[in-house]
Amino acid sequence: MKSFIHDDFLLEGDKARRLYHSVAKDLPVIDYHNHLPPDEIAADKKFENLTEIWLKGDHYKWRAMRTCGIDEERITGKASDREKFMAWAETVPQTLRNPLFHWTHMELADPFGISDRLLNGVTAGRIWDECNEMLQDKDFSARSLLQRNRVEIVATTDDPVSDLQHHRAFSGESSAPLRMVPTFRPDTGMNIEKGDAFIEWVSKLEKVSGVEIRSLNSFWEALQQRHDAFHELGCRASDHGIEEPYSAPYSDQQVEKTFDKARSGKKLTRKESARFKSAFLYRCGVMNHQKGWVLQLHIGAQRNNNSRMLAKLGPDAGFDSMGDGEIARPLARLLDRLDRDNILPKTVLYNIHPGDNELIGTMIGNFQDGTTPGKLQHGPPWWFLDQKDGIEKQIESLSNMGILSRFIGMTTDSRSFLSFSRHHYFRRILCNLLGRDMDRGVLPDEPELISDLVESICYGNAKGYFLYSQNH
Repeated sequence: MKSFIHDDFLLEGDKARRLYHSVAKDLPVIDYHNHLPPDEIAADKKFENLTEIWLKGDHYKWRAMRTCGIDEERITGKASDREKFMAWAETVPQTLRNPLFHWTHMELADPFGISDRLLNGVTAGRIWDECNEMLQDKDFSARSLLQRNRVEIVATTDDPVSDLQHHRAFSGESSAPLRMVPTFRPDTGMNIEKGDAFIEWVSKLEKVSGVEIRSLNSFWEALQQRHDAFHELGCRASDHGIEEPYSAPYSDQQVEKTFDKARSGKKLTRKESARFKSAFLYRCGVMNHQKGWVLQLHIGAQRNNNSRMLAKLGPDAGFDSMGDGEIARPLARLLDRLDRDNILPKTVLYNIHPGDNELIGTMIGNFQDGTTPGKLQHGPPWWFLDQKDGIEKQIESLSNMGILSRFIGMTTDSRSFLSFSRHHYFRRILCNLLGRDMDRGVLPDEPELISDLVESICYGNAKGYFLYSQNH
């Protein structure tokens, strides 16, 4: 019987197969947005077992396990790592037609070479033993896994209050075969309505920046100091997880009053919070423009919906979903506010709701200005959309509403060192779509022309867009 995961997985025709195998497959990877731990890359961590590298922190899998009746003890609780893996193995056969079924078996096939069987309760014991044995080999350390996947740049997600010690240590290794760079993620500092959490963050910012924060201006000064420090270590992008594009009208005096009120521990109104967030996001846009950075906006997630489980497990545990807030008008205001003064940076817009594909695809055309090819980007399918149907729909809408040839392609947005198969998942889907169009006569049967398109989307555009090779 043919293996489920094989060389031509998802590739339906000869043209699609040629595009993938001769062009896309061996291109390097620019992973410009992920959540990999910098300390594990710097230390070249070796993983004890399959649960540690594969299930820990993976809320995609956790959601599926809960849906299939697995108790929390065997998901995030005190069950042993082997018991947690067995619980996942029991779940996998129930995930048919969910992308987890594809990803699971792609990740077993590469790097572990297991493609002769599916994961289930019967095969789990042998797979557990085989994979755990391989994980002890130096070829399965954190850096080795990145190299195996031809990762050229890995851009982690880092709070401005981080001292970046692991990035500093890694960048000091001249022999490092790949680059790890930080990404400026200041969400906690923007969430002024969080009370004590915001006050604590400001104290950390004060300490790490060396700037005494007595006022809003000194707060901006401290934020600028961290922006500069990130730049020195190769950062070329900020990232913002926002429920809506904050662009409320505000004055400096209003924002300063809100800042002082928050630091004194008083509760803010929704309008006060929105003003501060709007000023904060604008300020980040200005700093990014000054340095040629990319502004990444992940828009629309409704987070921490289950208050009982938030109290028990904290955030990022699988209790977030798509939001349905207004996007078009506030997003246009935000972008226009920066563009009016000709300080709009390169910007990537990620939507979590599939119904917003065309909205984003048309919005980016409003602010392209001929200075940078693809200056505004409809980012790759994100979170609930990074599956086959979501990828195909994003490519179709971008093709119809924008210019696909300038697209910066896929990123993992993951916490797992095994998730780089998602680049190949995307590349296979892209090549299949293009090959199918060639077969139908919708695209010309010009292999060199289409090959250039594939190379640009899968590698070249991202490399040029983020300027990670730019000197400090």
